[in-house]
Amino acid sequence: MELKDQRVLVTGATTGIGQETAKLFARRGASVIITGRDTERGALTVAAIEAEGGRAEFIAADLTDIESVRRLAEQAGDVDVLVNNAGAHTAGPTLEQDVESFDIQFDVDVRAPFFLTAELLPRMIARGSGAIVNVSGAAASVGVAVAPAAAAAKAALESFTRSWAAAFGANGIRVNTVAPGPTRSDSAVDLFGDFLEQLGSATPLGRTAQPSEIAETIVFLASPQASYLTGATVAVDGGYTAI
Repeated sequence: MELKDQRVLVTGATTGIGQETAKLFARRGASVIITGRDTERGALTVAAIEAEGGRAEFIAADLTDIESVRRLAEQAGDVDVLVNNAGAHTAGPTLEQDVESFDIQFDVDVRAPFFLTAELLPRMIARGSGAIVNVSGAAASVGVAVAPAAAAAKAALESFTRSWAAAFGANGIRVNTVAPGPTRSDSAVDLFGDFLEQLGSATPLGRTAQPSEIAETIVFLASPQASYLTGATVAVDGGYTAI
């Protein structure tokens, strides 16, 4: 298997895209560290992976707490692949946005991946290899009237991708972004309700994605098959941002 003996950390991996990504990494031979706040969901995800013969462990972490982020990095140790997938869903329209929710959005989507990556990079640099995949969203590339702070946070993550690719390519570290479009995850259904299907029907492919479809691209970007790909944002959005 192409990712045999690789150690992979996936944030926000107890549900949705993160969970499907963790499962797929395990199927490809990787040892997966799953992180999230919900220990019960974490245990269920680990059990599902182990039931398929895979290897996984769960580390509880609250990405709104910078000390929890640092403990996560310490516990995870030496990782070959980092997937910054976790995201908050607290932003609203400009005239309704409160400061507390704004801060949570940026703590989870911007601050946490920045400092988690910074903590894990030295060992990748020492080893001379590594892959980082950030998960943003179509909102980073289009005007989003209902959640401008969320869109800005995702755009910041894409900017990190370009900066890190430039800074650490010489150390053998590749950094890319996956930008999903409308995806039928539990969090998206809770957030958008029936409007999610309307978003999906507006894409050229005329439907929402399944989380497993996004996971395929994430795992590809971390794999040897993407060995000459870095600094890129790959839109996995059914053509949403192309029209």
